[in-house]
Amino acid sequence: MTLANLIPASVVAMAALLTIPGSVAAQAPAAGAPPGPAMTLTTTAWPDGDPIPVKYTQAGEQVSPELTWTNTPPGTVSFLLHMHDPDVARNKTTDTQVHWLVWNIPGTATGLPEGVPKGEKLADGSMQTSASGPVYRGPGAPATGPRHHYTFEIYALDTRLDIGHGVDAFETRANVMKAVQGHILGKAVYAGLFRRPQ
Repeated sequence: MTLANLIPASVVAMAALLTIPGSVAAQAPAAGAPPGPAMTLTTTAWPDGDPIPVKYTQAGEQVSPELTWTNTPPGTVSFLLHMHDPDVARNKTTDTQVHWLVWNIPGTATGLPEGVPKGEKLADGSMQTSASGPVYRGPGAPATGPRHHYTFEIYALDTRLDIGHGVDAFETRANVMKAVQGHILGKAVYAGLFRRPQ
């Protein structure tokens, strides 16, 4: 018995495939540029995942915090900011509470200042809404029960959204989220905890 008789036919076939020019097995992965650094979202108002100071909540001045993002992906045309409370099951559905939705933030922006003013359309052309109207809605979890997890999400998009205000913030958010599908270049998340003081 020769050595060739001891090698399974499948191994011989695979070896033959590897020697065929242009075969799938012989092709090396396409060389591409390494991915850039991931987007980041930060605020100096509190450390990520820590309690949110009362100033930024319904128990205080309810001003929006300063937000900064970095590592914008190439090709970004606009940003979408989505702040919500995932601990709320609105109307017994998977809907979370809309605390702030800002879309069509210019792709050249690197953040939002503290205390964004009220209004459907901001000076830079971006649009905003929340369950309280066209304004930032601060955290407002009740004093009883666990702290809620308020989540800020920033999306880099390869387009501007042709979306106006719906009948309420929830319809508007549904329309915006549907429109961004297939246009998201990057995303970053930042969170904070809150419940009203006793």
